[in-house]
Formats: sequence, structure tokens, C-alpha cells
Amino acid sequence: MRHRRLLVPTAALWLATAPFAFGQIAEDRIEGDVIHHVLPKDRIPAIDEPQLVLARDAVEFMRDDEPVIGVVGPDGQARCYSAWQLDLHEIVNDRFGDQPYMVTW
Repeated sequence: MRHRRLLVPTAALWLATAPFAFGQIAEDRIEGDVIHHVLPKDRIPAIDEPQLVLARDAVEFMRDDEPVIGVVGPDGQARCYSAWQLDLHEIVNDRFGDQPYMVTW
């Protein structure tokens, strides 16, 4: 099996291998490959109660070319979630009425 080497900037490599204040990095193996855990469980908080605004009001703080993830509910209502906010949180838990759904990035 051939392994491909991923080139990353030095700062990103340091973040992936440096110990953090909360303790040493845990190490596991999958089929002999080392898996480094750099964040403990639940370290990146989900957005559980998103604050929604109308599209016409979003122009105040969003760029025209800002990437978003769109969701259309069962009643045809559409919502979008900013990709830059999902970079920080990775998960949004939301609802259309009584129907829960999750957006992940």
C-alpha cells in the first residue's frame, strides 16, 4: 500500500503535534497508522440555538461572496448557515417546527 505525504505549513504541523495545556496528546493506532488526538471530546462547541436573521438584514455583516450551506425545510422555508461560522463550530443543531436537523461542516 502506498502512503501519500501531506505537506502542511509549519505552524499547522506544530498545532497537530504539540501538547496542549489540558494534557498530553492521546495516541491510538488504526491498522498500524498512528492517530493523534489533539482536542478532547466536545472541545468544539456546536451552535445549539442559532440566531436567524432575514437575508436583507444579513448584508450588514456578510459579504456577497461568502460561502454558505443552505437547507430547505419540509414546508419550503429556506435557511443558510455561514461557512466561516461553521469553521469555528462545525455543527449547528436547528429545527423546522418540531422537526430537528443538524448541519455539519
